[in-house]
Amino acid sequence: MSQDDTRRPIAARNTGWARRLSMALAASSITPNQISLLSIVFAAMGAAMLAWVAIPPGLLLAAVCIQLRLVCNLLDGMVAVEGGRGTATGPLYNEFPDRVADTLLLVALGHACGRPWLGWLCAVLAVLTAYVRVSGGALGLAQDFRGPMAKPHRMAVLTAACVIGALEIWLHGTRWTLLVAAVVIAAGAAATCLTRSAAIARALRARGSA
Repeated sequence: MSQDDTRRPIAARNTGWARRLSMALAASSITPNQISLLSIVFAAMGAAMLAWVAIPPGLLLAAVCIQLRLVCNLLDGMVAVEGGRGTATGPLYNEFPDRVADTLLLVALGHACGRPWLGWLCAVLAVLTAYVRVSGGALGLAQDFRGPMAKPHRMAVLTAACVIGALEIWLHGTRWTLLVAAVVIAAGAAATCLTRSAAIARALRARGSA
């Protein structure tokens, strides 16, 4: 299995700002693993803004933190692979901080919309999407990053919900946008688990009949 089989396709890797920033980080003493851990810090800050400071400024700051978390997810791999700074523990740091960050943000979303159980459901299903993907890789298949609600999609929905939700709270004092986002993420993540599992089953059957 090639290294590209285990990397999520991200269009932003080809942008000038990402290349320049990753090159600067690769030339510094900052390691890819430290960048991965920094994503948890931004996720925790965003979760705090979302769950405990769910007012318009807090939600807007949460949206910023979510995007900074994604920037970390982009740069850690670029510094490791394109920058030649990869380590033996890199694959571990590439996965576990993501699961922690997802859980922090999605559980916070449940609290912010007044449905803590729904946030936990989102978090469990998000972790399950990654489990199914990695399981395919463990079976010798290319890791499947398809949606409809992979990590970038979940974070896009959550970011949009924070921005729109801030406007909704400011205008009406309600939080329906956050609730709808949680339902969409949960349903989409469940669908993603099914689509990835079905794709793995098809690939295994095809391999068995070859």
